[in-house]
Amino acid sequence: MYESTITIRSARSLSNLFIVAGLGNPGRQYEGTRHNVGFHTIHYLEEKIGFKANRLKFSSLCAEERVDGERVLFMMPQTYMNRSGIAVREAVQFYKIEPEKLIVIYDDLDIPTGRIRVRAHGSAGSHNGMRSIVLQLGTDAFPRVRIGIGEETQMDTAAFVLSRFPKEHEKEVRAQLARAGDACLDIIAHGTDHAMNCYNPKG
Repeated sequence: MYESTITIRSARSLSNLFIVAGLGNPGRQYEGTRHNVGFHTIHYLEEKIGFKANRLKFSSLCAEERVDGERVLFMMPQTYMNRSGIAVREAVQFYKIEPEKLIVIYDDLDIPTGRIRVRAHGSAGSHNGMRSIVLQLGTDAFPRVRIGIGEETQMDTAAFVLSRFPKEHEKEVRAQLARAGDACLDIIAHGTDHAMNCYNPKG
């Protein structure tokens, strides 16, 4: 269903837990919208790895899996985008993980549709979900995978991010989501710098 480039190695042992948080809004009215590409990426990983994030915990739909020898908690906060930090903070505090073990996936208007960008840290910019996470955690020193949704439009920004991708972009977006999911797995397996070198646009 999705285009993919990375393979998952079988796990032999467990080490510190990672959290992969895909951001979005709960509810059928938001399914398929640009603002929900974080959720969509978790759905790609569900298909690729073979799990279902359907356990309600940390104000999120969650699943814990073993990936590349690591314990990984996949989560989709159900707090609505602007309060994503509440859910993420619950999980981070429960597992007592360091910021570099948290990977957040979210939409970015400043990146063209079809592209992704991996970053080790940085400001939240204008993204309300990321602002909430940075505020709740008191740090922006955690990896993130930004999924481009930007394009020329006359629509109001709020209306645009809550709109759906045109049918003609469906294949491109599916490939984009697969790259985003694979980038998360690459961070877990090889570190953020490696994922940045592999998945960020060159030039």
